[in-house]
Amino acid sequence: MRRPRPSTIHCSDRGAFTLVELLVVIAIVGALVGLLLPAVQSARETARRASCGNGMRQLGLALHNHLDSERRFPAGYLADTASGSRDAATWDSAPGTGWGLAIAPFLEESAAVVGYDRTAGVAAAANRTIVSRRLALFLCPSSTGPRDAFAALDQTGSPHASGAALGRTDYVANAGHEDPWDGPPLATWNGIANGPLFRNSKTRPATVTDGLSKTVFLGEHSQALSQKSWAGIVPGAWSHPTFPASGTQPEHAAALVLSHSGPAAGEPWGIHVPNDVAGHCDQMFAQHPAGANVTLGDGAMRFFAATIDRNVWAALCSMNGGEAVSPPE
Repeated sequence: MRRPRPSTIHCSDRGAFTLVELLVVIAIVGALVGLLLPAVQSARETARRASCGNGMRQLGLALHNHLDSERRFPAGYLADTASGSRDAATWDSAPGTGWGLAIAPFLEESAAVVGYDRTAGVAAAANRTIVSRRLALFLCPSSTGPRDAFAALDQTGSPHASGAALGRTDYVANAGHEDPWDGPPLATWNGIANGPLFRNSKTRPATVTDGLSKTVFLGEHSQALSQKSWAGIVPGAWSHPTFPASGTQPEHAAALVLSHSGPAAGEPWGIHVPNDVAGHCDQMFAQHPAGANVTLGDGAMRFFAATIDRNVWAALCSMNGGEAVSPPE
């Protein structure tokens, strides 16, 4: 007896998704991207901040190599304040060599600065090719500011008479509480600048009585806020804001390489922590969302939150104030 064949079931082919199904898929993908994008951006910023910190560790090591070689840390910048050609407003003059140029040979950048005429200085035409170079280690990956060399400018924003062009940096040296460059011209800032690196400073470890591990030497200042130079200063030039909407005003040439924290004389309320919304051309300002990297005097790199206690920050920016504070964890 012949068994009946099983019936064959035919499945119809799916032609395409319906419009509703496509919209649902698009909505799901969009939601996933919205959830993942902040995490990706956060991971990228974490990597950039770490790269910046590693660079600042190298800067700290170079400071100590300079100390080993010269028996002192580099000056914030050098200037012959007795020169007959000094700038009348600040008594700045050649050579203007900054802390960054002084430590460049200890950063495997000897080839970049070979031939620099130390006597002629930063503003000299003979040194123009050197001081205008872009050195990657002096630039923070998180900074969105300009990267190309900038023309040295006078107070009005016009090109300085020297015709000098300066390579940029996102890092500055700590001169302490005061900004002596904004006051009457002085032959020396000794006894006024209480930070470790300032004009013609000759800081040694014994000078830093608060302790190297409790004193800020270097910090960030993004080119997105104002112009900074790794090589040094041009006497009579000014540091101009690159983001005019910030409301900050130009500062004398010292601000091309230096920063101060406050409180300055007559401004006991004026303490400017990293990333302070009222930050000026001569204060530390990073583009990391929560704070800034700094290099301490012992060469260690630390990340300080923008919410750091203002009095603690000021204490860390002086090298001989006797304050009983330590860097926050």
